[in-house]
Amino acid sequence: MRILLLGSGGREHALAWKLNQSVWTNPLYIAPGNPGTARCGKNVDIDIKDFEAIGKFCYLESIEMIVVGPEEPLVKGLYDYFKSKEELQNIYFIGPSQLGAQLEGSKAFAKAFMQRHQIPTAAYREFTLDNYDEGVQYIKGHALPIVIKADGLAAGKGVAICQNPVEAIAEIELLLHHAKFGEASKKVVVEEFLEGIEFSVFVITDGKNYVILPEAKDYKRIGVGDKGMNTGGMGAVSPVPFVTPGLMHKVEEKVIKPTINGLQKENIAYTGFIYFGLINVMGEPYVIEYNCRLGDPEAQVVLPRLENDLVGLFVAATQQELDKVKISWDERAAVTVVAASRGYPTGYETGYEITGLNNKFGKDTLVFHAGTKEEDEKIVTNGGRVLCVTSYGKDISEAMANSLDVLDNINYDGIYFRNDIGHEFIPKSSVS
Repeated sequence: MRILLLGSGGREHALAWKLNQSVWTNPLYIAPGNPGTARCGKNVDIDIKDFEAIGKFCYLESIEMIVVGPEEPLVKGLYDYFKSKEELQNIYFIGPSQLGAQLEGSKAFAKAFMQRHQIPTAAYREFTLDNYDEGVQYIKGHALPIVIKADGLAAGKGVAICQNPVEAIAEIELLLHHAKFGEASKKVVVEEFLEGIEFSVFVITDGKNYVILPEAKDYKRIGVGDKGMNTGGMGAVSPVPFVTPGLMHKVEEKVIKPTINGLQKENIAYTGFIYFGLINVMGEPYVIEYNCRLGDPEAQVVLPRLENDLVGLFVAATQQELDKVKISWDERAAVTVVAASRGYPTGYETGYEITGLNNKFGKDTLVFHAGTKEEDEKIVTNGGRVLCVTSYGKDISEAMANSLDVLDNINYDGIYFRNDIGHEFIPKSSVS
């Protein structure tokens, strides 16, 4: 099967690695890809925002399946573009329609969807410039802390947890009056703060049936001990020790099933991944957010643990036959540690040569490229998050130690990574 994968980050390298293992895949193209994905297939220089160029490539290369890694093309309607073109509409498309992608593209849409289908989530209100004063009064009377979110896509930076009304009012003023995130902050969602511990659950769905993939937990803060600024993610672990069969049963019954049923009832076309960002509040799961794609860096621990043929799962989804599929996964733990650039997430320099990538790391470790590029036959840094080192282990402690051992042998100017990913699941004596 001739496959095109869109994207260029760590998630896409993990997807390319998994797709390339499939008996179905021949060949695999990645647009635009990175030096890591080039080892899994053929990179092609296409802008993922250029729908016409993507469609033309698919037509000329007789692409049979397109897999969309990042959210932006989905939110902007790539699925709908393909379905509107006679020469493209029969290509298997892994990703939701533009309406389905609004589960991630608009927090207000997602909250209203959850409300309609009785899916547990934090209480909320939404505000625009038109009812700004009402929003200010609402905040003044709200319990603290309070969560302020930009409605649209804001590169993972659109959420603020405010500890007092002055801070919260200043935040919605920045969002609404000063367009802090442009179009993404024309509307804000104000939520109650939920106290608990977060985790992520992923499904592949055909809009009617679904299969549940291994769960994960990611670590957003830049600093050791979960301190400092939020990032796109500094690492992830899978499985998550506190996610018991009982908790997963609640997730499936109270969150997953009502979500899939809601998509069906509302005739929302959806074939692909749904990421459920959840919080465990005293044993009860609440939805913090939906994503319409795999997480990053969660994909780098979920896909290595998945034992099924991923293309086979995608084909089953396009045929609405996921109810006939049984998911199996590696029982070992997987931990990914992200190596970032000095100064990330606020500001950083790129172009530094990366050494140590050609070392033999053993079969229990994978190195996924995130922000890299090839320059003068060298691999150099090209982003805030540069590499993701994923290792297996009998438990999180061993997997984490294996990833850190590998990172000790990789270097570039300004390399930074956390040495405590999964810290709450590792005996204190094991954390360096």
